[in-house]
Amino acid sequence: MRERCFSLPGRGPGTSHQILTLSFGNPDARPHVHVQGGLHADEGPGMMVARLLADLLVEAEAAGRLCGHVTVVPFANPLGLGQVLHHNHSGRFDLYDGRNFNRDYPDLTDDAAARLEGRLTDDPQRNTGLVRAALRASLNERQPVGPAEALRHHLMDLALDADVVLDLHCDGEAEMHLYTQPGAWDRLAPLAALTRCRAVLLAEVSGGNPFDEALSGPWTALAKRFPDHPIPLGCASTTVELRGQADVCRTRGMQDARAILDYLTHLGALSGMVDLPPALCSPTPLAGSEVLTAPAAGLLSYAISLGAEVQAGQTVAEITDLETGQVTPVRASTSGVFYARPLDRIAEAGKHLGQIAGDRPLRDGSLLSP
Repeated sequence: MRERCFSLPGRGPGTSHQILTLSFGNPDARPHVHVQGGLHADEGPGMMVARLLADLLVEAEAAGRLCGHVTVVPFANPLGLGQVLHHNHSGRFDLYDGRNFNRDYPDLTDDAAARLEGRLTDDPQRNTGLVRAALRASLNERQPVGPAEALRHHLMDLALDADVVLDLHCDGEAEMHLYTQPGAWDRLAPLAALTRCRAVLLAEVSGGNPFDEALSGPWTALAKRFPDHPIPLGCASTTVELRGQADVCRTRGMQDARAILDYLTHLGALSGMVDLPPALCSPTPLAGSEVLTAPAAGLLSYAISLGAEVQAGQTVAEITDLETGQVTPVRASTSGVFYARPLDRIAEAGKHLGQIAGDRPLRDGSLLSP
């Protein structure tokens, strides 16, 4: 294992932040898999799993099992880790400007396309190398300003050359689920099976350019721009939602870390054999994910459990008016798995109350929550 510590500038004079990267195997080997936790710094499960995965990789490397290259960032957002307001951790949004730490990553497509003009060949493997070099040159030319942009730039720099990227997150309360692009699904289906995902949400463009999409999106876009030249998907990236914020547990975290280790073995980054379990779900479009919203304010309770199969018209939640006692039902308009909901139980009008993974597109535009 090799350790690298990168220093980010702080917002004020005399301040700085550190990001630790752990590297396993030959840095020039393939496949290269990048795993990070805690980009939303108030989401502990991903940091726990990334840390435990690193411990497992130390053992695997000592046993001579590393065939590829694996990089692990146990805590990807030291800026957010330092944001504590009135004893409560606030790590999803930058308190300086309100921006989501997992949005607004640079789109390298246009600049890379200009660099590739007239250089692509009929050889997919050679084109993969050319695209990686063009994306790398495009990122290197950018000069980030301020700590949040320096963070985005550094995380992109770490993951840009990877074949597979796992960005570990969680929801308020949730079943295991993941987000990815349709073109990456074949490569990530074994991960969904091994981690026992109850929902897989696919979208080519989800909106806001989150970290995972900023890495895989240019490959899809460049393949469309140069249809006469074969460009494989050089980076399959995904956001893995490790259940809910309260699900920080070494026992469960180790189960998830071992599932990811098995996935690395399946990819060939580690030696060994893995038997894939049957999948618990089929992928559905992110546009088909119904976001339930509160029609009124009040106390929130749920009529069904997470993971339940919901039918259109079924009552999912109820809102109790504290003045009148009136109960307002919140019903599903689609059928599918009820896979996520908020952690708190006080609702304001318009609050997002949960998500149902349906197979019929319902939405367009920006498909991710703020």
